[in-house]
Amino acid sequence: MSTATLLISSRNYSSWSLRGWLLTRLSGLPFDVESIDDDASRAELLMRSSTMRIPCLNHEGLRVWDTLAMAEYLNEIRPDAAMLPRERIARAHCRSISGEMHSGFSALRSALPMNLRARKKNFPVWSGARADINFVLEIWRDCLATWGGPYLFGDTLTIADAMYAPVVTRFRTYDVSLDPPCEAYSERILAWPDLVEWAEGAMTEKEEVPELEMEF
Repeated sequence: MSTATLLISSRNYSSWSLRGWLLTRLSGLPFDVESIDDDASRAELLMRSSTMRIPCLNHEGLRVWDTLAMAEYLNEIRPDAAMLPRERIARAHCRSISGEMHSGFSALRSALPMNLRARKKNFPVWSGARADINFVLEIWRDCLATWGGPYLFGDTLTIADAMYAPVVTRFRTYDVSLDPPCEAYSERILAWPDLVEWAEGAMTEKEEVPELEMEF
């Protein structure tokens, strides 16, 4: 019987809900999912709200809504899941790049919003978003070269992979060209069974946000 509930918004559009889902799955904590569809969740999807507390993990009377806080909490209560690398330097780097994803890349977020159902070939990417894309790819290449892949910190999925997974889906949606190491990493993340399950749910979701379906 589940002891936790994860509140999410749209599976198709909400990158933060996806991160919360992947992190909770990565921890191995049994949980139920409750979808929220209201004006607040719509504001979050359109990046018009900085106070949205979705996703939110409810567990044993505690509510944890910030995604990095969720990651740290899940790592603390499920240490055997090894959500952070075991080696000290790798662990610090994992936290650093996860924090960068959590707080940065605003041009990428606004220009290439998550939309799992869409495929936009030859999508024009302007300079601000391109700079963010190049920085993401630099982070990936550095991690893959340093820790040997196939994931960012070796052969085990970590918090960082969950944090960057929505970016992988954006690159596919908007036809972003990748070099071979980053392409191989992206394909492996897209094959992550938990991400596959989430994407299948997104395909059957009835909700549509017209502002996120338009051509930019």
